[in-house]
Amino acid sequence: MRLGVWRSLVARSVRVGEVPSSNLGTPIDGDGDTRQCVPVSIRQKRGAPRLPSDASRILEGVLRAVLFDVDFTLFRPGLQLGSEGYRRHGERHGLVLDPELYEPARLAALDELQRHPELEHDEEIWIAFTEQIVLGMGGEPHASRDCAVDLVREWERHENFSLYEDARPVLDELKRHGVRIGLVSNGQRDLEEFAVHHDLGVDAAVGSRDHGRTKPHPSIFLEALGRLDVAAEDAAMVGDSPEDDIAGARSLGIRAILVDRERRFLDEPDRIDTLLALPAALGLSGSGVSGAGLAG
Repeated sequence: MRLGVWRSLVARSVRVGEVPSSNLGTPIDGDGDTRQCVPVSIRQKRGAPRLPSDASRILEGVLRAVLFDVDFTLFRPGLQLGSEGYRRHGERHGLVLDPELYEPARLAALDELQRHPELEHDEEIWIAFTEQIVLGMGGEPHASRDCAVDLVREWERHENFSLYEDARPVLDELKRHGVRIGLVSNGQRDLEEFAVHHDLGVDAAVGSRDHGRTKPHPSIFLEALGRLDVAAEDAAMVGDSPEDDIAGARSLGIRAILVDRERRFLDEPDRIDTLLALPAALGLSGSGVSGAGLAG
């Protein structure tokens, strides 16, 4: 049986290790695993104020919580997770990997691997996808899997990620408005420990490794909403994957905003190219950060 891989992982890997701009100006259904993910911290807050009547706003009623994807939404992976990182890890395993072959190898891996039919979290998916890239970069079969396992472990290291410059001020602004913040992510990391390591101060963190299902499965979003004690209509989802983040959230009635830092999805109706535009896009009045709202 062919293994699956999340489309978001595949789409994102092309950008791993690149040095992006600061982004400070412009730039389904079914019963899921109900295992609990204990929130990082629970803070008692007043509900957010009712939004003004404005046909251009995204949300209606009261915005009580915002769910965020993690990789390429709030955080950028470091260079060690890109083509040069592959090369260096190859050397440790006696492999000579060509960084120039990283991108074609990634595309070839995409052709061979598809999404898990039940959207179950499976570490083997990550390893198999990574191994195909190593092989495509010139790795020998006898050592490529061990190299892939080591590379996957690098994705679990909290210090291999850094916040985008526009993330912290926007998170602080949402907190100032009394909006609860949750993280929803596909990946191998312990998301609660990750949030603590980076001092995010979020109210809930639901990772696919502990939850057992990956986005866009409804249960992972519902788990986050339950941890935050909010209804779907009172929340928004913010992420960089049109399928995993945006379509997954909208299928449950959660309003969703696409973070399109590289302007790849210009036809998406609710999109921003910097998180600084998020408060305005959410209709939060008196925002303390500058942003132009929804991108055109």
